[in-house]
Amino acid sequence: MSAGGSFGGNRGLRPVPPEKGVFPLDHMHLCDLEKKEYLNCLKASGHQSEKCRHLSKKYLECRMEKNLMAKQDMTELGFGNLSQASLSGDKLDQV
Repeated sequence: MSAGGSFGGNRGLRPVPPEKGVFPLDHMHLCDLEKKEYLNCLKASGHQSEKCRHLSKKYLECRMEKNLMAKQDMTELGFGNLSQASLSGDKLDQV
């Protein structure tokens, strides 16, 4: 006796689209360099993403330039309150 649909899915429930929609995967590896830089930074910083925000921004800008995601203002993506020093990768904690 199965209460769900085929392959265990629930019938009657509608899928909910993602909030910002879908965007194509980077099958042509157009932004691989930016992605690898960001992932290497995460590994080097002990997965503290704040230290790699400048690379995250660079990756998203690459995706927008290559039409892999919709163009948006970076402030809408959480990059509005960063100083220029932190975006360029400079260390702010050196006082």
